[in-house]
Amino acid sequence: MTRFQKLTVATAATTIVLFAVGGLVRGSGSGLGCSSWPTCQPGRLFPSGTMHSLIEFSHRFLVFVVSVLAAATAVAALRSFRSVPQILAPALGSIPLVIGQAVLGGIVVRTDLNPTWVTAHFAVALALVADVVYLAASSFLQEAPGVRASEHGVDPAFARLTLATTVVTGALLLVGTYVRARNAGLAFLDWPLMDGKLVPALGGAATAMFLHRVLAALAFVLALYVAIRARAMANRSKELTTLSTITIALFVVQILVGAANVITRLRPAAVVAHVAFSVLIWGTLVTLATVARGPAARAVAPGPEPAGGGRGNLRDTVTAYVALTKPGIIGLLLITTVPAMVLATRGLPSPWLILATLAGGTIAAGSANAINMYLDRDIDEVMRRTRSRPLPAHMVTEEQTLAFGFALGAFSFFFLSITVNVLAATLALSAIAFYVFVYTMWLKRTTAQNIVIGGAAGAAPALVGWAAVTGSVGLPALVLFAIVFAWTPPHFWALAMRFQGDYASAGVPMLPVVKGEEETRRQIFLYSLVLFGTTLLLAPVGHMGIVYLVTAIVLGGAFVRRALVLWRRGTPELAWGLFRYSIWYLAALFGAVAVDALLPAGSFRF
Repeated sequence: MTRFQKLTVATAATTIVLFAVGGLVRGSGSGLGCSSWPTCQPGRLFPSGTMHSLIEFSHRFLVFVVSVLAAATAVAALRSFRSVPQILAPALGSIPLVIGQAVLGGIVVRTDLNPTWVTAHFAVALALVADVVYLAASSFLQEAPGVRASEHGVDPAFARLTLATTVVTGALLLVGTYVRARNAGLAFLDWPLMDGKLVPALGGAATAMFLHRVLAALAFVLALYVAIRARAMANRSKELTTLSTITIALFVVQILVGAANVITRLRPAAVVAHVAFSVLIWGTLVTLATVARGPAARAVAPGPEPAGGGRGNLRDTVTAYVALTKPGIIGLLLITTVPAMVLATRGLPSPWLILATLAGGTIAAGSANAINMYLDRDIDEVMRRTRSRPLPAHMVTEEQTLAFGFALGAFSFFFLSITVNVLAATLALSAIAFYVFVYTMWLKRTTAQNIVIGGAAGAAPALVGWAAVTGSVGLPALVLFAIVFAWTPPHFWALAMRFQGDYASAGVPMLPVVKGEEETRRQIFLYSLVLFGTTLLLAPVGHMGIVYLVTAIVLGGAFVRRALVLWRRGTPELAWGLFRYSIWYLAALFGAVAVDALLPAGSFRF
């Protein structure tokens, strides 16, 4: 690390600390701890000793330190980097920003914390942090003093995406500052809802808080988009994946801290933490956007254009987008939704509620499947079973696929929240996140137990159906979830045995590839026993009747028998037969759940 790089890092770090201390000033109510400006009290440069004056004075002292560091950085840039505009411009630009920040700080004091001036003060602070962080990041992207860094390997689309995410996050932080300055942080006393609604009655402070939460949701979705794009690049950059991962982690913590602000009724510690994490997110995003435009970034190799150069007819385009959602799989998932609703109601729910739940669940599943196709596009090109999918067949582009998946996910959440309830929407969104981040991005390529844990995503529709009717998750819903969870491994491993060669060629550690067919057959049999026991557990827990019990015993016994025969004989035909039977098994079992729940109350039940 050169001296100049050390100087830029010191300036950026001190500025970030200054920002956080500014949050401490606001959160502790020390904004008027020093009653005059530039001195702390009239005729006194240093504070009188009260806690508020000490906090405010520490803020002013850090302004002085940042001013000195910024001036030193500007002088060093003038000496060594006059021919490098991406170094010289931010180095010189920090000087007026520091001065403007100090002047606005004085105005804030003299106007008794006027919300408009507080927001302006915060805006210049954001600009200052962005400037010094950009300078520090750019100093590490230079190949040598006086030489402009090569832009080879930069992915312009990804760079634009990171910039858009940074801009939206900046707007989020500004609106959040205005909310604090207007003392509107408790405009809604519930979280994550707003007066019990997703879209509340607007007006006054409620409008500002609603806008803040909408921007928070949008910024978080964009950050997720960035993280997935960074990890899915053909020549993945360690810097970009690390920075995008840190951004997601910071966002998650910030969301929890935001909830703490409401729950604790704006306790100073929660308010200060909210400001501190906001500047960390801002600094990380600025760094990410800077690196994304520099030589550390690696572009995805340009892929072939969609069929017909992207000018296919409307029918082909619609067909491609529908295929991205994997409609065959969605139908299997939704089999578990309606029976869960019927069981929760002990009758037929409203047809409109069923329709809305199925529509929202379909869109949510389509979102997860489309994003999965984007992440697994390299695998799909290798496997014979998946080569005809839209991405390997070049019917759509990678950008279109990922954007389509994200759009479906966002729409499904808001659709379910408005037409069903927020719990059902949250469960569906959680299933998308689990399938994408836990199964596809983490487990699928790293462990033979991928489908065991990943099966939780496919079991979520049962919870969504139950929550749609009751607004909660009851014990019978958890047993329905467990049934699908236990059903998934034998169902999928039977399929994996048929396509073992494909998985081996693609480098996916499915159980038949890693442990061999004999161990896979044994595991299928063991899981069939677990599945059989779990289905029987629903009888006492869900107060099921004779129809369900007989169906579970007959279907489960046949499943166990088929799994046992497969374990002993192990032919490909038997594996494929078990796979096909498992589909009909799940449909018939959940059909029995619905029929049994519709029987008269006087019929035999546990």
